[in-house]
Amino acid sequence: MTAAVLVTRPGEHRLIARAHGAPGPGQALVRVHSNGICQSDADLLRGVRPQRLVRYPVTPGHEWSGTVERVGDGVPADLLGQKVVGESIRGCRLCEPCHVDRGTLCDEGYEETGFTQPGGMAETLVVPAHSLHVLPQDADLAAASLLEPAALAVATVLTAKADPGESVAVLGDGVLGLLITRFLATAGVGRVIVVGSRAERADMARAFGATVYVPCGEPLPGLCDVAIHTVDARATSRQVLGVLREGGRLVCTSTSPGAGTLDVVELVRRRLKVQPVLGASSAAWSLAVRAFAEGGLDTRPLITHTFSLDAYEQALDLVASGDCAVGKVLLTPSA
Repeated sequence: MTAAVLVTRPGEHRLIARAHGAPGPGQALVRVHSNGICQSDADLLRGVRPQRLVRYPVTPGHEWSGTVERVGDGVPADLLGQKVVGESIRGCRLCEPCHVDRGTLCDEGYEETGFTQPGGMAETLVVPAHSLHVLPQDADLAAASLLEPAALAVATVLTAKADPGESVAVLGDGVLGLLITRFLATAGVGRVIVVGSRAERADMARAFGATVYVPCGEPLPGLCDVAIHTVDARATSRQVLGVLREGGRLVCTSTSPGAGTLDVVELVRRRLKVQPVLGASSAAWSLAVRAFAEGGLDTRPLITHTFSLDAYEQALDLVASGDCAVGKVLLTPSA
């Protein structure tokens, strides 16, 4: 038997013992080392995540890392013992969107580890083997659990298509905002302006590549070509559009109800372009994992708290607290 968090319905959860899963054909069983918590996990428990993006009861956890313990038929045996992370979106891999690496638009519908399928807030996890990315054997598995938001950050930067010389405003100084800042800086854009609500994050934002840190409510040093609205951004929709020059681009990553709405008339009048990002492609995952494996991405400074599985609710409360000292909060199921 293994332990797992189970959210039975909005507002209700418990720690359960369940049978040790057996991987089927094409699957792998992973011993989970660490699982990060993000705002979408809090939305899942509160019951405010969009209905089509969740299926209760479910074990949460989409930001996980671990070690492969067993494999099913058709999976290479040399995967055993490997340190891995895994893509959370589960495409069918047969439809046209999946064939062009757009599994987030899979014709079979939305399926995601931790929201519609059992996630990583458990001692073990069974996932499709094709979703795994192998890490170096000396990889820091706690730091590796941040590769899911790192892959989302890469996907966001690829969507933004910021050219050299263009200026980008990253709205939000949380973990995702800082990871996006890191990849924008390495992509060589002109200026990266982080707009945040916690002045204590200014030094870290600069360490991750920000040219300028601007507290919420203060004017930016000029309008930007691109604005990226991250999950934790406190800005209103009017403030978001207000940082863009005419013809600018807005990239949105949040599915939280707090993200607000956009003024369509304003979008048309100023010829602004809007692009959403929900999940990361396999290509984005590969780029994030490569940067981590080769030493170009250090996520360890973002981790501030670690808890065991039975402290799940306490960990969620900490994430939702807004405390400036809280970065990435991890659960360690196998501790």
